[in-house]
Amino acid sequence: MTPRFPLLSIQNLSVAFGTAARQLTVVRDVSLDVFPGQTVAVVGESGSGKSTTAAAVNRLLPANGRITAGDIFFDGRNLADATEREMMAIRGARIGFVPQDPMSNLNPLMRIGDQIAEALEVHGRSLGKGGRGQVIELLDMVGIPEPERRLSQYPHEFSGGMRQRALIAMGLACRPGLLIADEPTSALDVTVQRRILDQLEELTERMDTAVLLITHDLALAAERADSIVVMRQGEIVESGAATQILNDPQHDYTQRLLLAAPSLTSRSIVTTTPPGVARGQRPSEATPESIVEVRNLNKIFTIRGPGGRGGTTFTAVDDISFTIPRGQTVSIVGESGSGKSTTANLMLGLEDITSGQILFDGTDVSSLGRRELFAFRRRVQPVFQNPYASLDPRYTIAESITEPLRVHKMGTKTSRHSKCLELLDQVALPAIMADRLPHELSGGQRQRVAIARALALSPELVVLDEAVSALDVLVQAQTLDLLAELQKELGLSYLFISHDLAVVRMISHAVHVMQRGRIVESGTPTDIFEDPQAAYTRELLAAIPAVKSGA
Repeated sequence: MTPRFPLLSIQNLSVAFGTAARQLTVVRDVSLDVFPGQTVAVVGESGSGKSTTAAAVNRLLPANGRITAGDIFFDGRNLADATEREMMAIRGARIGFVPQDPMSNLNPLMRIGDQIAEALEVHGRSLGKGGRGQVIELLDMVGIPEPERRLSQYPHEFSGGMRQRALIAMGLACRPGLLIADEPTSALDVTVQRRILDQLEELTERMDTAVLLITHDLALAAERADSIVVMRQGEIVESGAATQILNDPQHDYTQRLLLAAPSLTSRSIVTTTPPGVARGQRPSEATPESIVEVRNLNKIFTIRGPGGRGGTTFTAVDDISFTIPRGQTVSIVGESGSGKSTTANLMLGLEDITSGQILFDGTDVSSLGRRELFAFRRRVQPVFQNPYASLDPRYTIAESITEPLRVHKMGTKTSRHSKCLELLDQVALPAIMADRLPHELSGGQRQRVAIARALALSPELVVLDEAVSALDVLVQAQTLDLLAELQKELGLSYLFISHDLAVVRMISHAVHVMQRGRIVESGTPTDIFEDPQAAYTRELLAAIPAVKSGA
């Protein structure tokens, strides 16, 4: 039975950015209610106003942002006119917050355990030795292995997924009445995502915790939310029960979001026919057209002990072998910590190989001298997950795109600028973008710039490490189509690293599933997704969010 009064009631909220002389309204007349124990998902593409709405609730708008109209009632108190002192007592203790980007929200100089303990201590929830036990319990709750050891590590010693789990632990530390989760699992693999969301659901039921879930993942919203609010360009275009919105969307924008969302039944968008990785064939068997051959690759890290003394070894990549045929996409999937990003870094020469070989066009990458390695990096280019971090905020878009050309001393200033405009057109961005700075672009536009920069040197292999995982579904679909079209046009080869199995099915010619550093299954997308042989692959597929059924 739904409680009579909402815990959170946003009424006719409007938010504007800018100065008194010139304002841009980014949220307009938004109203929604969240009842105790209820999960409400706010869905929309980048720039729709969903994260700004969440920031307004906590009164954490940027310096140039302000509430221009409306009310935000939390447990009967209007937060729109609350003092900063009142908000400090509410944030964390009564309204928890889980942000999206762990790299900019964790202090790189503090141990993970100390940061979580601080969240408890600020609100008087941790005393003495009991605090350490609470931190260990929270880390274990969000699925971080060996929490007793991990709490003494720093953020850079955690994988991206583990850093995000630490943020979730901080958001839940004080058992708040309302949890605002802004894309809390977009960087997580499906198995960890399911564990985290199961935990949030358990808290909702057991403690009457309300959840305001900000997401671009419609399948996740359908599976986890009681009701859905769809935003576009700062306004609510549709809202209602989750099953109603997903099964019978009324607004054409909602219908487009649903059509763009990848699923395991989505069509393949690659056009070339691969030789395939047949069942029973060794994935290391090279074919004449292979641009890359990975042979028995190993990478072992040393994890330091307390105080930097001693330490243990950790095998991140364990005797893996595979090939990348020219002009094709080979994907590696697996959960956080499976070794897939380490494999990408080894491929790019960003980490030293412990043993084994990576042969690029027949040459062992580890044998390259300084000059040969410089030439190799002209032929192999990366596109990383976070376009916010991979673009220099002080460079214009033109400077970012032409930087590889300058480094490799290619062309004149005039020819480099012409190449920049050509690349912008290639990734479907207007020439006017050349003079803008990264903060003036949306996340999807920045990722297109990152792809354009990767193409500047006309590489033969592009390593895409979670390159579309942070994008909303419409931009993601456009970016995947772009990658497929560029592959067809330029004959590019891709190593595609992802935890999103639905995306992998659309973009891949061959798929390798990694678990704890090893490849446990290889095959074509049809093999892997329609007839998985490994128990781990079946577990990954079972964890993918599914749309609720029923009325």
